[in-house]
Amino acid sequence: MPRRTATMLASTLMLIALLCAGVFIPVPYSEMSPGPTVNTLGEHDGEPVLQISGHKTYPTTGHLNMTTVRVTSADYRMNLVEAVYGWLAHDNKVVPHDTLYPNGKTEEESTQENAEEFSQSQESAKVAALKELDIPVKSWVIVQSVLKDSPAEGRLHAGDVIKSVDGTAVKEPGDVAELVTEHKPGETVRFTIVPAKEQAAAEKENRTATKTEDVTITTTNSDDQGEDRAVVGIAAGTDHTFPFTIDIKLADVGGPSAGLMFALGIVDKLTPGSLTGGTFVAGTGTIDDDGTVGPIGGIEMKTVGARDKGARYFLTPEDNCASAARDTPEGLTLVKVGTIDDALDALEDIRSGKTSDLPKCTTGS
Repeated sequence: MPRRTATMLASTLMLIALLCAGVFIPVPYSEMSPGPTVNTLGEHDGEPVLQISGHKTYPTTGHLNMTTVRVTSADYRMNLVEAVYGWLAHDNKVVPHDTLYPNGKTEEESTQENAEEFSQSQESAKVAALKELDIPVKSWVIVQSVLKDSPAEGRLHAGDVIKSVDGTAVKEPGDVAELVTEHKPGETVRFTIVPAKEQAAAEKENRTATKTEDVTITTTNSDDQGEDRAVVGIAAGTDHTFPFTIDIKLADVGGPSAGLMFALGIVDKLTPGSLTGGTFVAGTGTIDDDGTVGPIGGIEMKTVGARDKGARYFLTPEDNCASAARDTPEGLTLVKVGTIDDALDALEDIRSGKTSDLPKCTTGS
């Protein structure tokens, strides 16, 4: 066989071997890509995203779109060819697998966590919106979850209302841990609670729950490193009663990042006029009960998804601004917001045409 032919054959075989290796050898990466965007003022799968009853609502125009990111599943094993293609593709992002699924988290665990965060974001969006409109919301501290095999297991239950700890009234979730850690591990702590079933019955009958119970639990030492710290094995949270019904209908979405856009959609529907003035505005960001907007993941994917859908302005959490501004999609203006008030001020500028006054994202902020 001529040397040139042999060289070409060897090169071809080597190329085939490399391609095979690229296809069959898995690499520890996952992929993120732009997901669907949904107008919180409109419909999804044939029904309104925001459904409000028991209070006057007003017509809305324009878009206040929440945005999403698609990610490969926890058990998907990307090969080298796919990873290289993802790195080269402008609208996709390849990240280490552990970034999306830390500590070996399974698909089921991730889905459950995202569902819980999504549910909490809806509650916070409702609270933030109603506070913005000076509509009273009743709130109280509850047992959010109980750790398996902890001292509290079987004694306290998710949904129990925590009225006091050792006789000291509880006003915020953080008060619970603060009062428990005043003890040494092994000492007892007394919880005064309204059982979850009693609270649920009272809410259903539109009355104030009055039946309380005292539950005494022996503390144990925290597994955290550092100094000994007394714990009972619960996470405290906040529950609310709203003066009218607000339902958010959006299936197959998880995580907390739609909170801001849900809150703005609720405000728009409960107030005369249009927040957007008919403009297509999209955005993202977590929100807490006080209206503070927090950062989210996958910002570059969300801005691309919003631009592709037709958005002109994108409400961007201030902590995501620098990252988003490094690769702003053409035709999209990134607007920096840190609170729901910032977002409402920006929308006022947009609908009045004062876009030069908008606080725009830059690579330095």
